[in-house]
Amino acid sequence: MSFTFFTDRLGGYSQGDFSSLNLALHVEDDAKTVARNREVIEQAHGKTVYMNQVHGNNVEVISKATDQVLTCDGLVTNVAGITLAVLVADCIPLLLSSQNVVAAVHVGRRGLINGVATKSVAIMRELGADEITATLGPSICGPCYEVDQATYDQVIATHPGAASKTSTGTPSLDLPAALVADLAKLSIQCVVDSRCTREDEDLFSYRKSHRTGRQAGLIRL
Repeated sequence: MSFTFFTDRLGGYSQGDFSSLNLALHVEDDAKTVARNREVIEQAHGKTVYMNQVHGNNVEVISKATDQVLTCDGLVTNVAGITLAVLVADCIPLLLSSQNVVAAVHVGRRGLINGVATKSVAIMRELGADEITATLGPSICGPCYEVDQATYDQVIATHPGAASKTSTGTPSLDLPAALVADLAKLSIQCVVDSRCTREDEDLFSYRKSHRTGRQAGLIRL
């Protein structure tokens, strides 16, 4: 059985815009403070592997605990005791679970289009995963994710389930709905945490604050 967990912005050492459990090193927070925050995670969840996320579809298989930070948007492992982390502040932290393989995947608008989730599932199945379940952590909700018409049209062309509107009727995208539809095509059932990062004060949100930290989705065998 796998273990999944989603952090929020509470319980760390960062100050100001990054208060308090910011786990990202790329957001202009103090690196030593971020290291302390990551120690909080390791004390609770064991050796944790992070990514340098770039909104691509590169997926790396982790075969041993490592401090190396790989440039990718998906981590997969079949090794027990290694915690995989995905950092977010509006994108979807997708955790994929099976009896013997797990994955942590960063799915934003570009990740949805480039199929990073589908690729992660394929790699898990290559490693012997049978029945896979998905947990989508908190992310920005459809009505809060306003986009311009061109962006809307681009995404809806391949993911019509993402169609949404803001409270004022302007175009927006429901990324969780579109991701659930993608995973359903792969016979994967989903559990969705419906908290919206922009609306929930206990969560980091780039759309809400721009200068802000990152929370994490964590999974391990």
